[in-house]
Amino acid sequence: MATIEEQIKSLEDEISKTKYNKATQGHIGKLKAKIAALRQRKEKAQAHSRSSGGSKGFEVKKSGDASVALVGFPSVGKSSLISQLTEVESDAGNFEFTTLTCIPGIMEHRGAKIQILDLPGLIKGASEGKGRGREILNVIRGSDMVLYVIDPFQKAHFGVLDQELWKAGMRLNQSPPQVFVTRTKRGGIEVRSTLEQTNLSDEEIQAIVRSFGIVSATVTLRTDVTDDHIVDTLAGNRIYSRSVVVVNKIDLANEDDMAKTHEVLPEGWPVLNVSAKTGEGLENMKDFIFDNLSFMSIFLKPQGQEADLIEPLIVKDTSTVRDVCAKLHRDFLRKFRYARVKGPSAKFDWQRVGLDHLLKDQDLLTVILRKL
Repeated sequence: MATIEEQIKSLEDEISKTKYNKATQGHIGKLKAKIAALRQRKEKAQAHSRSSGGSKGFEVKKSGDASVALVGFPSVGKSSLISQLTEVESDAGNFEFTTLTCIPGIMEHRGAKIQILDLPGLIKGASEGKGRGREILNVIRGSDMVLYVIDPFQKAHFGVLDQELWKAGMRLNQSPPQVFVTRTKRGGIEVRSTLEQTNLSDEEIQAIVRSFGIVSATVTLRTDVTDDHIVDTLAGNRIYSRSVVVVNKIDLANEDDMAKTHEVLPEGWPVLNVSAKTGEGLENMKDFIFDNLSFMSIFLKPQGQEADLIEPLIVKDTSTVRDVCAKLHRDFLRKFRYARVKGPSAKFDWQRVGLDHLLKDQDLLTVILRKL
């Protein structure tokens, strides 16, 4: 009997031999769904192996307000970049695989502390485990932003890296598809859509869902979708994250080198040109990272004192009062009574709220503590 890896390889070979068009997209979608189901089985088996004493991945302790992963082939200058962005001295040598583990550093910029992760270079086949690929990819999946680091002399690098992250379930610079699959006990596969016409027929969608191993479900479409959207929804483990391409070593490149590099990059993606050696473009890079990590400013007003409107607390825009208290000091959670909020998230000035209140940018916050 063929192994899971062999079954996946066979299905991938069939996809590569099938020309993608309107007539074949349903069939290709079925094959992709089968691959996703097999990978899910494989991941469960590997998770069980790890819990039974198997190999562990990198131990990366999260710190700071957000984390950014540097992704690139060996020797593209990631170590030099992290040394420039943070106070960390990451070994940089003129040979491949200099970095053999994850090296974290903190970049302080505009009041935020951003964790920058220098990872071992990714290589082709990383999503199948080559070159400690799965360990590296797990760290990348847990980060808030991905920075592809490439140099102007290796035109094929970006395509290989992007394919490995795609296979690892990362959907960069994309929004989650408006597809919802709800399993039911009976009734087969029912497709509901508010659209008059869709890219995929109901029969094609039903076949893709069945190929994933689901026989009864309701599929709701709120926008037009592709076969990849259906498969990604079924897999349920996709990561939708922000990404930017950083072209390093521009001090060594001419205009022709840069033009050819930009030609192979995806349209609409942000691209930053930098030199870790000379420092050119690094301040712009810091600003871009900050501006695209969805931070917000919360102003603190200690009880009985004036609010500090000069230096706000920088937090993620999904933060609650609980998150702010945890960031300030652990005693703020232990002694918490209630909080008062004035600003965009409050229904009225100085509304009394609890730990689960969702804050908004420019809020003023007062935390009232119990006396123990």
